[in-house]
Amino acid sequence: MGFIGWIILGLIVGAIVKAIMPGKVGGGWVTSLILGVVGAVVGGWIGDALFNKGEMGFFNIWSWILAIVGGLVVAGIYGAITGRSKTAA
Repeated sequence: MGFIGWIILGLIVGAIVKAIMPGKVGGGWVTSLILGVVGAVVGGWIGDALFNKGEMGFFNIWSWILAIVGGLVVAGIYGAITGRSKTAA
């Protein structure tokens, strides 16, 4: 699956991440979708680097697992960064 495929998968994952972590992800749906895309790309990159699982099809379960885990990690990091900046101000 190419870069465009990971972006499309990331848009879907962004909606899943918003449903799983509704209070943790600041911002609206657009922020969640962007974080999902970044998370899917990061998940694909990590899967390729560590497990040699980055080049997979859209309907492969490993693609979805890597994208969702990547989306959750990126959303968690984003929530931690924006949460700290709001409490510090």
